Amino acid sequence: MRESTGGTRERIKAVALELFTEQGYEKTSLREIAERVNVTKAALYYHFKSKDEIVSSFVEDRLERMDALIAWAESQPATLATRQALIAQYADAMFAGEQPSVMRFFEQNQTVLKSLAAGQQMRGRMLRLADALSRGDDSPAAQLRAALALFAVHSSWFAVRTPHITDEERKKIALDVADELLAAIGEQTDDA
Repeated sequence: MRESTGGTRERIKAVALELFTEQGYEKTSLREIAERVNVTKAALYYHFKSKDEIVSSFVEDRLERMDALIAWAESQPATLATRQALIAQYADAMFAGEQPSVMRFFEQNQTVLKSLAAGQQMRGRMLRLADALSRGDDSPAAQLRAALALFAVHSSWFAVRTPHITDEERKKIALDVADELLAAIGEQTDDA
C-alpha cells in the first residue's frame, strides 16, 4: 500500500511539473493534474491540498540536496579543489533525474516561487551554498564570484540557447564558467 501511495505522489509531481512547464503554473488546475494522472480529485487532495504544496515538494527535495552539499562542504578544507568539487556535485544534482525539468519550471515561474515560503527557504540555502563556495575568503568579490558560479549552473538552462545541445554539454559549459570564477576565490594579492 505504501509503495502505491508513494508512487501516486511521485506520478502527481511528475505530471504537475509537465503541465506547469507546458502551460504555466497559473493556467494549470488541480483538476487537470488529477485527470492526467487518472486519479480522482479527492485522491490528489490526499497527497497535495494545492498547487503550492506540489511546488513546495519540488523545493523541499532540492533543499535536502543542498543541505547535504553544504554539510559536506563545511567538513572539507577551504580550497579550490573543494570549491570545484562542490560546484560539480551541485551541477550533478541539478542535472540528474527530473531536475532539468524542475530547473526549467523554476526559471519559467520565478514569481510563483518567490511568493511561496519554500522559495524564501531556497534563497537562504543558495546564500549558504555561496558562503560555502567562498569559505576562507570573505571579500565582496569572493561572495559575488561564488554566487555567479551557482548562477552559471542555473542560467545554463536559459542563457545557453544553442540548438540541439545536450544536457551533458550544457552542464560542462556551466562548470567551465563556474570553475573560472571559483579559481579567483582565495587569491590574495598584495595590491589591495
